[in-house]
Formats: sequence, structure tokens, C-alpha cells
Amino acid sequence: MISALPASRAGRASADASATAWALAARGGDPDAADHFVRALHGDVLRYVTYLSGDPQAAHDLTQDTFARAFGSLGCFEGRASARTWLLAIARRAVADSLRRAAVRPRIADAVDWRTAQERSQPPGLPGFDDGVALLDLLENLSDERREAFLLTQVVGLSYEEAAGFVGCPVGTVRSRVSRARRTLERLLREAEAASAVAA
Repeated sequence: MISALPASRAGRASADASATAWALAARGGDPDAADHFVRALHGDVLRYVTYLSGDPQAAHDLTQDTFARAFGSLGCFEGRASARTWLLAIARRAVADSLRRAAVRPRIADAVDWRTAQERSQPPGLPGFDDGVALLDLLENLSDERREAFLLTQVVGLSYEEAAGFVGCPVGTVRSRVSRARRTLERLLREAEAASAVAA
């Protein structure tokens, strides 16, 4: 069964408070705080852009682009929202811009053995290549709104309240989207498992 990340709400709130404090200190020119800020949120951004973009090969570039944009606009960050929510909004725009560019000018993979390269670059904590592709395929069956709500709460680990603030809709709407996404994904998994059993 698909479940949320194991972080407790209190632990996540503490981590968010620390990341926000580091972002504010980095805005003031503290290089150590900037390093802590990146380390604290790098994994969340990488997971988010990997699944939102549907392009695991581009995930590291999109993550770097997100942090470059964040540091470029860090002077505007005032800590009204958590640094993680602010950074994920930037990541969302980076992915949207990347998809627009790809639609105009498709990219050609420059690696001969792209699958091996991807597996070697896969950070700890993410599913293996085959699992990742399978999840991406399943997520493609969801509407954009349900997919984003699922990713934010179940992959990135935002609370329903944080996700609602992030996408600009009521908390109940996020809960409904996640619930429907979960039911769809679980049904698709059961169907895939049944088909594998028949084939075996």
C-alpha cells in the first residue's frame, strides 16, 4: 500500500523552521547557512522535480536550476512561508519552464547507456530505476491536480495544510485529490500485479 513519508509532523515543523532560519541567514550573506539550507532541502527538491517532470535524467539539472533561482531571489525571501514551500514553488516554475523548452526543442540524450548512467546517479532514498519508471507510468494516469497533490504530500512530505497553501486551494480539496489519487494508484497496482500473475 502507498503511504506517506515517515517524518512526524513535529519533526517536519522543526526541520522547516531550521531551513527557514538558514535561508534568512543566507540572505544576510552567511555562507555556512547557505550550505545548510541547500543540504536540508536538496532531497525534497530532487524528489519533487523528478516526479513532477517525469524525466529522471533531468532531475539533477532541474534541482540545480531551482537552487540557482532561489539564491538569485533570496533577497526577496522574508520567511512568511517556510523556506521549503518557497523553494518548491520555485522548483515548480523551473519544471514548467523546462517542459515548455522541451516542447519547443526536444532534447537528445547524450549518453549511450542512459539507463546505467541514471542508476549510478540515483540518490539514496529514491526507488530503483524500474520502480521509478513504474511509478511515473502510474502517475501519468492521474489528472495534473491529483498528481501534484499526491506528490507534494506523499513524496515530498508536505502536510495537507502546507500543500493547500502551496497550490492555492482548500485543505479539503487537497485531501480529496490525494484520496482519489491513492485509490486510482492502488487499483492500477492491483491490476498490474494480477496481469503479472497471469503472465507467470
